[in-house]
Amino acid sequence: MGISRKATAHWEGDLKSGRGQLDTPQSGLLSGTRYGFNSRFGDETGTNPEELIAAAHAGCFSMALSAKLTEAGHPPEAIDTEAKVDLSMDGGPTLVGITLTCKARVPGIDDVAFRAIADDAKQNCPVSKALSAVPITLDAELLG
Repeated sequence: MGISRKATAHWEGDLKSGRGQLDTPQSGLLSGTRYGFNSRFGDETGTNPEELIAAAHAGCFSMALSAKLTEAGHPPEAIDTEAKVDLSMDGGPTLVGITLTCKARVPGIDDVAFRAIADDAKQNCPVSKALSAVPITLDAELLG
């Protein structure tokens, strides 16, 4: 049995002067959240697809890393991940890279084992798999 999640987008108008709203009806987290050309390519308040991809990737990677560390007998105390999604405008908007930066506190593990598990989580979290057409790099640091 699979799990389905959904979000909806409503758009009005042309690309540059139009505007949209995003909703996540199951969780209610996004409710009429604004997005548009200027929140994507400028500095107007609102979200954009790249920010939402980054949030999904950071969350998915952190959960995958936690699961893999726990499976290896090293449950983490804390994992903090930043995902940066790079959008190039050369030849039209294209995602050209994603950088995951992770800092984790994991008792009883050495740097080599931690890095191997982090690399595995990067390759195998569902969002990384879905974004496999985009180069993904990982900077993982074991704290303390």
